[in-house]
Amino acid sequence: MCITRFSGNYAFLSNFWHCKIIFEGIEFPSVEHAFQAAKTTHPNEREMLRLAATPVKAKRIGRKVTLRHDWEKVKIEIMHGFLVQKFTQDETLREMLLATDDLEIIEGNNWGDKFWGAVLENGKWVGRNELGKLLMKVRSALQAKVLEE
Repeated sequence: MCITRFSGNYAFLSNFWHCKIIFEGIEFPSVEHAFQAAKTTHPNEREMLRLAATPVKAKRIGRKVTLRHDWEKVKIEIMHGFLVQKFTQDETLREMLLATDDLEIIEGNNWGDKFWGAVLENGKWVGRNELGKLLMKVRSALQAKVLEE
């Protein structure tokens, strides 16, 4: 069995879930807001992303920012850092992630994202699923920490 949709009981896995994320000393209202802001080094663009009314709007704005030169090299590491923040600063979110136990997490989508997620093709999930892998990596680290206590 695996998690294939970030909705319902698993909506908290979405980068759109409201949570405090600090990026370079500035607070953002979701992982999505911070992630889109991390794409650029321009302070005005980052501020526009921070103030975006919703994560959906932040994502839309993020498609038009001046992309930093090293983005392709650093985006997975940046996402990982934001997910670590999300699930370590909020005990409820941490417990919810831990409650997924050892289920495979797939960021299944119908908008064609085969990098961060996967798309169902002929009954099989196709894509790199980098977001799902990062969520499972954070969960594993949290599980190991709990087991050490």
